[in-house]
Amino acid sequence: MIFPQQYKTELLQAIDSIDLEKVSQAIAILSRARQDGRRIFVCGNGGSASTASHFATDLVKGASYGRTSRFRIMALTDSLPTITAYSNDVSYECVFVEQLKNFAEPEDVVIAISSSGNSANVLRAVEYGNSIGCRTIALSGCEGGQLGPLAQLNIQIAHTHTGRIEDLHMVVMHMIGYYFMEEERPHPTS
Repeated sequence: MIFPQQYKTELLQAIDSIDLEKVSQAIAILSRARQDGRRIFVCGNGGSASTASHFATDLVKGASYGRTSRFRIMALTDSLPTITAYSNDVSYECVFVEQLKNFAEPEDVVIAISSSGNSANVLRAVEYGNSIGCRTIALSGCEGGQLGPLAQLNIQIAHTHTGRIEDLHMVVMHMIGYYFMEEERPHPTS
């Protein structure tokens, strides 16, 4: 079949758009947050919501289990009752920012994932994070949308295909998560 080969070829070309220096900067920010006991919040819509939840799981379990230094991370995508209550009673635009108002403090980290870079609820979360002194990290696609310049660190997948952007956002999240899981393995105790 031609389509699978074409998809694979274009995905391999797109992977070169990952800025490894920015991924390293994100690792440093998260390492500092863990060291300082700061919270990390991650959010996104659709496939990006799944990426947010997956990343939180990787850090809560994979990069924390059996270690004295643990991540305090929360996927703002995981409380369906909270999301639907705000969506129904207020607006979908506020589903992440209202959660941040309950939990976020200065020096915490807000990670926003959006293929288009224009999801209003993700933008509101980053705006709020910036306003209270959080570190903000974006994973964006295409031209970065409004999200790219709004975040303090933007890891942009400069591609226009949503599937490949989402694929590579997950690759970036695995680069970060597996850094903590594999490079910082706990030492066995005697």
